[in-house]
Amino acid sequence: MSELSWYGVRCVFRHRELGVYEERLTLWRARSSDEAISRGELEAREYCADLDSVEYVDFAEAYRMLGEPGEGAEIFSLMRESGLPAGEYVGRFFDTGAERTGS
Repeated sequence: MSELSWYGVRCVFRHRELGVYEERLTLWRARSSDEAISRGELEAREYCADLDSVEYVDFAEAYRMLGEPGEGAEIFSLMRESGLPAGEYVGRFFDTGAERTGS
């Protein structure tokens, strides 16, 4: 049996009526990334249960944290190979102008 570790799990949702996608990161204690994803996906389906126009798009990624969560702890990391210059990379994947970052 593996030791419990903290995992950040990113799930993606589609808000049909708004025409937007949402990425949510949740935090879990689990023995493996598969277990963390299972728990994250269960929570994702619960999140959608009362929201008629939101669907979970069946995409989840897990990131095993080193150590305990706390102020400044890294809860998720994704590395992507790209030959794009920095400004174009950010514009393509993160700052397209269509983001909604408020609550």
